Amino acid sequence: MKHAYLILAHHEFALLQTLIGCLDDARNDIYVHVDKKVKTLPELHAEKARLVLLRNRVDVRWGDYTVVEAEFALFSAAKKNGPYAYYHLLSGVDLPIKSQDYIHRFFEAHKGKEFIGYTLTGMTPETVRKVQRWHLFPGDFKNRSQVRRVLRSGWIRVQEAVGYRRNRQVDFKKGSQWVSVTEAMVRCFLEHEMWARKVFTHTFCSDEMVFQTLCWDSPLRFALYNTQDDGTGCMRLIGWRDNGELVDWSAADYDRLAASPALFARKFNSSDPAFIDRILALSK
Repeated sequence: MKHAYLILAHHEFALLQTLIGCLDDARNDIYVHVDKKVKTLPELHAEKARLVLLRNRVDVRWGDYTVVEAEFALFSAAKKNGPYAYYHLLSGVDLPIKSQDYIHRFFEAHKGKEFIGYTLTGMTPETVRKVQRWHLFPGDFKNRSQVRRVLRSGWIRVQEAVGYRRNRQVDFKKGSQWVSVTEAMVRCFLEHEMWARKVFTHTFCSDEMVFQTLCWDSPLRFALYNTQDDGTGCMRLIGWRDNGELVDWSAADYDRLAASPALFARKFNSSDPAFIDRILALSK
């Protein structure tokens, strides 16, 4: 059975084409969502895999529920052409660090497992602030307007002062946005679109919680590959630094990438073509 690769992209389109080239295999179908803010769709191509560029695009805003809306668009489009053995959600600046033969063998060996990363820290004050407070202007978290910043933070402080918490009945879990999941998990995800919209609209960074929360509250929880380590759980190596900053991989990181058991890594940029060529060699 084929695999579906679902890609969220908004820039670095040369690197996106490089990623598509790595996935261009007759055993795969590739679906790409390009942010609606991009006026002209990039010219992308694949020779062996089916390549679908979504025409119904979302104006994606960082930290906002629109990220999840774009995910629903991707999974819905792929599901119509399924079933697939696995659906892999990637960003347009990710790259595989294993070959397609290796990746297909890995998922065949772990057939039925759900690869969703978890950070099991409970309801921390940060999580409460993200999903149990009502956020103003959720699509403008990066807006530099001082007025909007004051209004946003002031409204949060008012809710904290009066003890207002929404979504009290939801057992939230969080982890990496990037997942590799089965047909059963995709069906669960799509069936809960209206629930997700109600729960996560006007929250912050909901893309880190939707899959984790849904899976944990379903029988599929018992099919999770690993819940003790976020990266292992989704089989991705992500460039977090100790201060919580997400940075691009560079040539200095090559040995770590080459030695990793992960299947995919994020994130890269196109500034060092020689480094990218070395990463591509890992996926041959």
